[in-house]
Amino acid sequence: MVFDISFWSRSINKFLKNKVFCGVGRSKMGHLAHKCLLFLFLMTSTVFILSWFFVLKSSSPYSVDFSILPNTNLLSIDTNRYSRTCDSNQILKVFMYNLPPEFHFRLLGWKGNGKSVWPDIHVELPEYPGGLNLQHSIEYWLTLDLLKSEFDKDLRGRSAIRVYNSSEADVIFVPFFSSISYNRYMRKRPEQKKSVNELLQESLVKFLTAQKEWKRSGGKDHIIVAHHPNSLLDARTKLWPAMFILADFGRYPPTIANVEKDVIAPYRHVVSNYVDDSSDFDSRSILLYFQGAIYRKAGGTVRQELYYMLKEEKDVHFSFGSVQKDGITRASQGMQNSKFCLNIAGDTPSSNRLFDAIVSHCVPVIISDEIELPYEDVLDYSQFCIFVSTPNALKENFLLNLLRNISKEEWTRMWNRLKEVEKFYEFQYPSQENDAVQMIWQAISRKVPSIKMKVNRARRFSRTGLPEESGLSTAPLPRNFG
Repeated sequence: MVFDISFWSRSINKFLKNKVFCGVGRSKMGHLAHKCLLFLFLMTSTVFILSWFFVLKSSSPYSVDFSILPNTNLLSIDTNRYSRTCDSNQILKVFMYNLPPEFHFRLLGWKGNGKSVWPDIHVELPEYPGGLNLQHSIEYWLTLDLLKSEFDKDLRGRSAIRVYNSSEADVIFVPFFSSISYNRYMRKRPEQKKSVNELLQESLVKFLTAQKEWKRSGGKDHIIVAHHPNSLLDARTKLWPAMFILADFGRYPPTIANVEKDVIAPYRHVVSNYVDDSSDFDSRSILLYFQGAIYRKAGGTVRQELYYMLKEEKDVHFSFGSVQKDGITRASQGMQNSKFCLNIAGDTPSSNRLFDAIVSHCVPVIISDEIELPYEDVLDYSQFCIFVSTPNALKENFLLNLLRNISKEEWTRMWNRLKEVEKFYEFQYPSQENDAVQMIWQAISRKVPSIKMKVNRARRFSRTGLPEESGLSTAPLPRNFG
């Protein structure tokens, strides 16, 4: 029905022109009658429009009074979980499997007492191996944090706690120390058909896929750390529905790992923190610093090209280096004496060199077109890093001209920002508010609504069966892997 205002206006005017109002023509009474009818018209129109508005609103699919439903718990909307995007103090609830010690602390040499699965962290704290092993120690710090959460009464600054009922959990954590498993146990002994690392992965797949928690979600709410690029090499193609905590996606096809599903975690830096940094633009005498492996394969060939371009520059330090012969100490001193530090793609898009630069307050210059960065959904790296594409970096004098034209004021602003953000990359026990451990939990927490949606969508055909046969499928490895 269309309400024609012009029709009503013409009718009123016609009525008044015919002088039909108790025989009083166009007198004062007629003028009053005109106003009365106009008021009546406006009131009627308002009531009519409002009535149609409420009729349309009540029939809208977006207007539902949930109070009339027999059981509002049937709705798959957890208002407490949904509010995590609005409440920064929302704590992630994590269920952690009690995997046997050979999957975690026994890989570090912990012997254990009797049938105990976990070390008593109040009495003993198994140490993670040092050197470059530390850079991929992410699962160690996350596991320690969950164990400590059982005893913490003050939850301020904490982003995750361990729960013992998996149905109450937001996510399921798998405490497999995959990086140290690869670093220490990847090689087969002469009498072995398979390495310890391979056997552990096989056992892990069998264990996880048999659990009710995995079957309930298809593994989508499980968290598995595989920070070393070669860790979980066999199991990743079977456990890919889970959320992986990775250093980058360099050795993963997008069907197994991608930025939508997974979380990028920082490396644990290996150089020392620059405590009480009183340096400034003028006191840092080296313009650009790089020390590390120069000859790499695949995308890392850019390192050697830059080496030949920059090695003769007086204010540039570009040399081979390793952890041997005080290499870490010399790298730490060099970074702390430099304005800019190169982070160049190697065998993979990322390296711990970026995080060494951050804690050295040396402005990172990132030349890695495929790099993914931790917490980039909440952190603007352009405030404290300089990004240069590989084609531009290889242009004659492009890189040096760019850096030499950065003013003292701009560099100082970035230097100050580095000191503000360095805590986000600090792994420590006990963990502190907004350090690397808490930032990783927060990154996982931001993925929970997406996980919940995927799990709910997967349940659509739970009563009638999926359109196609489902089960544990294996994703292919990339052609150029290894």
